[in-house]
Amino acid sequence: MATLKDIAAEAGVSLATVSRVLNDDPTLNVKEATKHRILEIAEKLEYRTSSSRKTQVHAVGHHHILALYSYQQELEINDPYYLAIRHGIETQCEKLGIELTNCYLNNTQPDLKKTTGVLIVGKPSQAIRDTATSLTDNICYIDFHEPGSDYDAVDIDLVRIAKEVIDFFIAQGATRIGFIGGEDEPGKADIREAAFVEYGHLKGVVSDADIWRGGFSSSSGYELARTMLAKGDYPDALFVASDSIAIGVLRAIHERGLAIPQDISLISVNDIPTARFTFPPLSTVRIHSEMMGSQGVNLLFEKARDGRALPLNVFVPSKLKLRGTTR
Repeated sequence: MATLKDIAAEAGVSLATVSRVLNDDPTLNVKEATKHRILEIAEKLEYRTSSSRKTQVHAVGHHHILALYSYQQELEINDPYYLAIRHGIETQCEKLGIELTNCYLNNTQPDLKKTTGVLIVGKPSQAIRDTATSLTDNICYIDFHEPGSDYDAVDIDLVRIAKEVIDFFIAQGATRIGFIGGEDEPGKADIREAAFVEYGHLKGVVSDADIWRGGFSSSSGYELARTMLAKGDYPDALFVASDSIAIGVLRAIHERGLAIPQDISLISVNDIPTARFTFPPLSTVRIHSEMMGSQGVNLLFEKARDGRALPLNVFVPSKLKLRGTTR
């Protein structure tokens, strides 16, 4: 059965563009010929939208999962990491014959039928937690976990990743390593930043003056890097929290006339498709975000089927992909 990825590959466009065309996004600005080509390919491959899948699955009485996203859908456009998580959720639900309802932050909550499981994607607010627990005790976090929780979780080991990046830079001869990242909550460091600072202090290569935090977007990375470089005293290596942020950082470094990686080395996180096509290509930690989504579905399905009581934490493996922004 066709997936969004199949359509994107044949049409020669991004996964985000296909998703927005098939969901009739009124804010999308692409040529009519491109829209027509995507729709033709979707019809040829017999792709079914989520709404048509819901109707078919409900008729045979399968499980129903509600996916609560702790962010607005526009974030998927700026950061394909989150789009890939949703794609993994939708693909696995389709494989297992599970009805799926997606609900984003600030969207009106849909009228729900019997819910057999809830996925919470990203760090949840108390309101999202309350919504989930009012529906079921079969809950799974994705891209988030908390020690001692009663619920399943699928996440990545950001602590290990931060340490791995610092150790790599030290082995390459770096003596001063900076961080450019975003924040889930105003004024608070996320897990990767906290681990980076703690381990970097221990190794003697990180100082608080070299920690820069804004949003998880290319524009934020650009502005933070410009401010950092304008000081004239900058680190010889940077750990950037995401590829999307790193794209903006790269632009700022180029505008400053600095050479990468000779003047500044850089490693980011996620390995989005465009990471291979930046200049130079991004060295990054590959996160299997699509697998995070599919494994969250598997945990909910298995728990509902078997009545498992103990919560499980699944950490999806990651891998450092070295390209042109490191020596």
